[in-house]
Parts: sequence; structure tokens; C-alpha cells
Amino acid sequence: MMELDDIDRALLRALAEDATQSAGALGREVGLSQPATWRRIKRLTDGGVIAGRRLDLDREALGFGVAVFLGIKLATKGRVSLEDFERAVSAIPEVQTVEHVLGMYDYRLRVVARDIADFERVLRRRIMTLPGVGDVEANVLMSEERRPGPI
Repeated sequence: MMELDDIDRALLRALAEDATQSAGALGREVGLSQPATWRRIKRLTDGGVIAGRRLDLDREALGFGVAVFLGIKLATKGRVSLEDFERAVSAIPEVQTVEHVLGMYDYRLRVVARDIADFERVLRRRIMTLPGVGDVEANVLMSEERRPGPI
């Protein structure tokens, strides 16, 4: 684990808020020059602390008004490989995340759809037909608050 000082943490908080900021803007925010800020960001990236940068899209602005979390329990764990299920479910465009979890269900999926009728179509025609799918539990997302994490 890499040792982080207060400036590293301040940089990470600022990047978590807006990863598009330039090294110069970040440096002004934390009291460093642009080259010093760039070197710190490079060190954090090379050290694996910054694993990547991602673009957050507004799903509603794109026409996807519904997000649903699905808990999926595989019915035939011995006959269907986890890799086969993961590959098949990852090919469904409406499935945003696939998480292999420990607990009541084997997988947790985040699925987006235009509306509830569209979600029902995705569930019936795409997800329920996947190899090995057994029990499914759906939870519709009501609201979401972004928390960047413990930095």
C-alpha cells in the first residue's frame, strides 16, 4: 500500500469530484505548481492508487429513466460455469455492472431501461434466458447520491 500525505489525499478528493481538471488547476487548489502536481498524479497512477478515469453519463438525459438492481442466484452452479454466465450477461447492453457476490445471491447486476415496460422486456427476453439463471430479485433505484469514498 502506498503512503499518502495530506496533499495526495486533497488531490484524490479533487479528482474524484472532477477528473477533467488540469494539473495546473489542481495544483492551485492544493498549493502546488503544475509540474509538482503532475508528478504526484503520475506517482499515484503508477502506484495503482488511481486505477483510471471514467466518464459519468446522465442516464435520464440519454432516455434511460429506470435503473434496477438485480440479485441473481444461479440454479445449476455445477453445470454452468461462472465465466459462461459472466460472458453472456456482460453482452447485454442494458447491463451496466456485473458483480460476483457472496450472500443470498451469486450475482448483483445494475440494469438500465427506458421505462418499466422496457425493463420487463430486458428481464424476460435477455436475462431470464441466460444459462443457469434461477432465482431473481429486482430492486428499482429510487434515487442515488454519489459518494467519492474514504479519502
